[in-house]
Amino acid sequence: MHRLGPTGHIDGFARAALPPPEEWPDLPQAGFDYPEWLNAAVELTDRMVERGFGAHTALIGNGRQRTYRELAEWSSRIAHALVEDYGVRPGNRVLIRSANNPAMVACWLAATKAGAVVVNTMPMLRAGELGKIIDKAQIGLALCDTRLMEDLVACAGNSAWLKQIVGFDGTANHDAELDRAALSRPVRFTPPPTGRDDVALLGFTSGTTGEPKATMHFHRDLLIIADGYAKEVLQVTPGDVFVGSPPLAFTFGLGGLAIFPLRFGASAVLLEQATPPEMIGIIERHRATVCFTAPTAYRVMLKAMADGADLSSLRAAVSAGETLPAPVYDEWIRRTGKPILDGIGATEMLHIFITNRFDDHRPACTGRPVTGYEAKIVDDAGNELPRGDVGRLAVRGPTGCRYLADSRQGAYVQNGWNLTGDSFWQDGDGCFHFAARSDDMIVSAGYNIAGPEVEAALLAHPAVLECAVIGAADGDRGQIVEAHVVLVPGQTPDDALVAQLQAHVKAVIAPYKYPRRILFSPALPKTQTGKIQRFRLRRPG
Repeated sequence: MHRLGPTGHIDGFARAALPPPEEWPDLPQAGFDYPEWLNAAVELTDRMVERGFGAHTALIGNGRQRTYRELAEWSSRIAHALVEDYGVRPGNRVLIRSANNPAMVACWLAATKAGAVVVNTMPMLRAGELGKIIDKAQIGLALCDTRLMEDLVACAGNSAWLKQIVGFDGTANHDAELDRAALSRPVRFTPPPTGRDDVALLGFTSGTTGEPKATMHFHRDLLIIADGYAKEVLQVTPGDVFVGSPPLAFTFGLGGLAIFPLRFGASAVLLEQATPPEMIGIIERHRATVCFTAPTAYRVMLKAMADGADLSSLRAAVSAGETLPAPVYDEWIRRTGKPILDGIGATEMLHIFITNRFDDHRPACTGRPVTGYEAKIVDDAGNELPRGDVGRLAVRGPTGCRYLADSRQGAYVQNGWNLTGDSFWQDGDGCFHFAARSDDMIVSAGYNIAGPEVEAALLAHPAVLECAVIGAADGDRGQIVEAHVVLVPGQTPDDALVAQLQAHVKAVIAPYKYPRRILFSPALPKTQTGKIQRFRLRRPG
């Protein structure tokens, strides 16, 4: 059982909301030794300047480059403002709402330096979704890109917790309230003490019901994923240039586009609109070496290379969020001579824990555990299954699931192992292969989407009488959201109504969750007790 180290939190909410010790996963820490008092943001900024990286480029975005010294000073100024102007105390939760840009990274680092527990959120979230997060984490202060204030202001109007929204300039102009408050502050900040076992980050993830779960990550966890996966598998050097599509609000994006490059003196190029064409242009312009994105984008890159794009600078192409189809893997190797490194991570585990490697990779295979992690395939009773049998993926290592005050902890962690909700099988060589999701989560282009949340949005439209949402196989996105809709009598089931329903869902919840396919039906299949039988809506193959 892991014994917690000392805490520097004045606000004890996060530590009090940790699961009871008996519900924790095993957390073997061999090889990951950190001092009792640790601040991850200081390690990624000020410590890097002390190590001689001050003049190295840290972040590129919105037309500007920032050196490590500039980033350290920028985040320290903001930290002063947070503490002195906005009353942030160690352990307070601070929400950040922004697209991927250097200002968001600076705010995250600043709040972490100040000892806050940070909740990063995506621009696509609507007021109702933000409200659930704010209520769950009891967030009193939000930092918001001024271009994205509307939904957050709407949310604050009905919130019992959110008292302050402070705008920052996500462009390179520094012309917003937080920027002005930070401008006159000192460039050096003495952080309050934080323990290596103090919560630094809450990563929110959708449950299959749509009720958000908050995963709790310590200061040491933020460094473990860099000192483990990024060091061992990616072999990051200060000459690397990172690019990618995942939002910084996802732990996959925060690791791949902020923590990993900053830990090793490398650079990251941040894109607010990380479409495949934009990424292709950035890779060519900045000679990017490491890319994090989903198979959908790698397909587009392959076509671009066939049309003459020069992506030869890429030495590491990382794929996660959805399974990598073997044809994409094969064609990438044919064109580049290098593998796409398919892997699996989870918000609960913070980042990738099973992966292919440069010298150990194969098609339609997720690979082997990252050093420090163990994995096995188990049945519903937790018994390990023979090689070749499909079962539940169980994993344990130096990071693991700790939900904030959530009864679902006992379903994810059993007998010290994390059960990820994925069905896998293990081959005779010990490599792991993805089979399917074990639950009803829809995974589309790397995004987790809860069907009931989409159903609730559809049911709020006056034309919809009943609906059921499933994940349907899709060659480009892995799965798409497919809605089966029963209309109110008198409605016409035509393309215009499809477009209207899709627009409605985009307005109510994050647009990426909208049903890309809507099928009208006179009735839905149900049990005798009236429960919708979604499995009967899934077409074979």
